Amino acid sequence: MDKAFQRKINYYETDRMGVVHHSNYIRYLEEARCYFLENIGIPFEVLEENGITIPVLGVNCTYKHHVTFGDTLQIRVFIKEYTGVRMTVGYDVTEKETGKVVIIAETKHCFTDRNLKPINLKKYAPSFSDRFISLMEK
Repeated sequence: MDKAFQRKINYYETDRMGVVHHSNYIRYLEEARCYFLENIGIPFEVLEENGITIPVLGVNCTYKHHVTFGDTLQIRVFIKEYTGVRMTVGYDVTEKETGKVVIIAETKHCFTDRNLKPINLKKYAPSFSDRFISLMEK
């Protein structure tokens, strides 16, 4: 998917130094991931209607440049790894006006049923699985 998620920074997300507090980036990643899933035709609502959840197993985030109130982030989301049971989502986060890299991040997920029992999406929901496979970056 080529369409990046855009997010303007709110004043309340900044700290005393006027920069975005580091903890907010995790929220931005989730917002971008939701946007990504909607745009590939598999929004969270559809997954949940099919008894599928995608819990976060881990987050890795490297901070490169700060942003402040009024700046706009562009977040490109992509599938780095996908096995059917687990998935790693990558994020390239830049400041829209300058193009500076703000963070490089990834989140690791697994697929579960409503009872949080791990499932293999390739068997449980092949059409969803095929969509993730088709979007995986080589």
